[in-house]
Amino acid sequence: MAETPRLPGLTLADADWLVAAALETGGERGWPPLAVAVLDVSGSVIALRRADGGMPMTSRIAVAKARTALLSLLPSGQLQLPGPIVDSIQHLYGGDFVPYAGGVLITDHDVVLGAAGASGAHAKEDEEAVQTAADRWHEHRAG
Repeated sequence: MAETPRLPGLTLADADWLVAAALETGGERGWPPLAVAVLDVSGSVIALRRADGGMPMTSRIAVAKARTALLSLLPSGQLQLPGPIVDSIQHLYGGDFVPYAGGVLITDHDVVLGAAGASGAHAKEDEEAVQTAADRWHEHRAG
């Protein structure tokens, strides 16, 4: 029997590690409860968790921020687009385009492996949580 192919990039173990590290970062810093999502290179969710007490909407926003990073190949907070263009892109992607800080690419050198997004605190804190998780993940992988 032939093996089922899989997308290159992040594994479930990687995604779980990233989510846990981002939630831990938020807890360490005393931020409001976060939702954290990790997506594969196709934009599909690998892992999604919301801390106890987090607002339900933060889960979808975390996913949308990660997808925004994938679509633009930039952290979601670095996009500088006029409102009408943002509206058009949001329409094209069914609302899964949120050009606010909180979504980052997960890379191996210059290769995109996936993306992570967070929501629940201030946008810059959301981004700091997932960027810190990505940095710690790289250190963890390097041994």
